[in-house]
Amino acid sequence: MNQLTLLIAGFVGAGIGATLGYLIRQSIAKKQLGSIELKIQNKIAQAKKDVDSILSQADSKASEIIKKARTEEELRKREFLKTERFVLQRENALQTKITDLDEKEKLIYQKAEEIKELKEKLQGMIDQEIGKLENIAQFNRDEAKNELLERIEKEAQKEMIERMMRLEREGEEKLKERAKEIVALAIQRCALPQAQDITTTTVNLPSDKIKGRIIGKEGRNIKAFEKATGIEVVVDETPEAITISGFNPYRRYIAKRAMEKLIEDGRIQPARIEEIVARVEEEAVEQVKQAGDAAVYETGVLDLDPKLVELLGRLRFRTSFGQNVLLHSIEVSLLSGMLAEEIGADVRVARKAGLLHDIGKAMDHQVQGSHTDIGIKILEKFGVEKETINAMKSHHEEYPYENIESHIIQAADQISGARPGARKDTLENYLKRLGDLENIANSFEGVEKTYAIQAGRELRVFVKPEEIDDLASERLARDIAKRISEELKYPGEIKVVLIREKRIIEYAK
Repeated sequence: MNQLTLLIAGFVGAGIGATLGYLIRQSIAKKQLGSIELKIQNKIAQAKKDVDSILSQADSKASEIIKKARTEEELRKREFLKTERFVLQRENALQTKITDLDEKEKLIYQKAEEIKELKEKLQGMIDQEIGKLENIAQFNRDEAKNELLERIEKEAQKEMIERMMRLEREGEEKLKERAKEIVALAIQRCALPQAQDITTTTVNLPSDKIKGRIIGKEGRNIKAFEKATGIEVVVDETPEAITISGFNPYRRYIAKRAMEKLIEDGRIQPARIEEIVARVEEEAVEQVKQAGDAAVYETGVLDLDPKLVELLGRLRFRTSFGQNVLLHSIEVSLLSGMLAEEIGADVRVARKAGLLHDIGKAMDHQVQGSHTDIGIKILEKFGVEKETINAMKSHHEEYPYENIESHIIQAADQISGARPGARKDTLENYLKRLGDLENIANSFEGVEKTYAIQAGRELRVFVKPEEIDDLASERLARDIAKRISEELKYPGEIKVVLIREKRIIEYAK
């Protein structure tokens, strides 16, 4: 019973507590709401004050702007009125000047009319006087004029001719002096070393004992060397030296390098000789490329095809009247460039044409035609510009001159060839005779290679054994000798040695 009473009292107390709590919270909420509304009203009042202040400031600034604008408008009106008065004054002044000009124009027109009348009167008087003179002299005006001109022309003709001849003579002398100055300056600036090419080369030996090894048993080694290189080896009493003789510079170079390598190696025998010669020939190809690269670098002609540069390098082993053709081409290129600079021609075309003017000499006997025609075909094949070809093709006057550079190339070519000691006609004729000997033999079918040795007194012909048998070899030797006697002029006799060698090689594995 007591527990039930306590439970009911608890429930009643909880209800009363909840009711009191609700009432208390409602009272607190009303108080807080009243506080927020007061704050809002205060902020609204403050905002109205700020708006009134901003509006008053805006009114004040607007009044200032309007006042300033009115002031500026007054100033501009004053300036406009001032400008308008100035324009009116200028207009009045111009109108006054126009009026004065009109009056002056009228006066000028009157004066012109008066002058015209005076001129007509004067012309009438002149015509009357001329008529009187014509009656007295029995000549009309045109006849008298022609007569006077004829007399003046006859009197002045002799003087004019003498003066023209004097001017022409003085001009020619001045041009010759100027040309001499230009050529002398170019020669002085460009002076490459000149040395005539000879037909022998000396190879130094470490001792005279090695001469026997070079000759070999029954001359086997020296014969193998001469066959492989096409060069004659002279072993004489000269101490510690042998002589390599041949008219072809390329073969002499290969023979010299091969002999030096053989002496250094010490193994001198036919098989080793052929191996060394083949290796040196490969090295010579690289030397040709390096010579071409050096030539284009020295002359500054760097836009050439690599194959054309290689052809240019072959000229290192070509001679013209004893003069090295590559050195000659370099000199002609430099001289042409200097001459072109002096007279205002195209320096690039002159240098390039000078370097390539003898490129046809790089080809062998198998290509027909003069070196100029061959050179033109080579340059056209490698796409060299037309200006350069036109400049180089006239250096021997085989083609007409088509530009100023062609005259320059011809002059530079003659300057280079005319240097003291640069060329020798006797040596060139000798080399040409040896070359003709080889060309005649090479023209026959079945010939593999041909060497003219012993200063042209002996011609060695190597034939292809699979194409020429022993009987045909005898007949071929007679035909070559007969052809030489018919086509060439030479002192004494020429020995034709035809060699047919069949070599069979097998490998044991």
